[in-house]
Amino acid sequence: MSLDGTYDHDNIFAKILRGEMGCARVFEDDHVFAFMDVFPQSKGHTLVIPKHSSARNLLEEEPDRLSHLILGVQRVAKAVRAALNPDGIVVTQFNGAPAGQTIYHLHFHIIPRWNGVELGRHASGGMADMDELKALAAQIAAKIS
Repeated sequence: MSLDGTYDHDNIFAKILRGEMGCARVFEDDHVFAFMDVFPQSKGHTLVIPKHSSARNLLEEEPDRLSHLILGVQRVAKAVRAALNPDGIVVTQFNGAPAGQTIYHLHFHIIPRWNGVELGRHASGGMADMDELKALAAQIAAKIS
């Protein structure tokens, strides 16, 4: 998909927000929803999405929503750091298929990194165990401030 198009209200993230699909929830407030990536690139790979948006990518989002979203990303990234003590954290966001975007609902990836541990490829590894993801989600959620 290109950078242009129509928002699909049946994308997986929209279904998660409506409660039609399950997830390992990390955090939620009035503006953002954070949950574990089911195809993680590393232990603790977390996604943060806007709750009230039909933006497919960063270029389509309203500035007032972006400010809340990036603050939510920072808040969750700090909790990932506190919970998992990684050596580094990658925060990334893709816009369009050529850039690596696979779900067309604006989202940020928070990916913990450890020295000497290979990073999995985006959306290409196997699906993680949901019980393990829920345990990680609880560990991270406990560090949200």
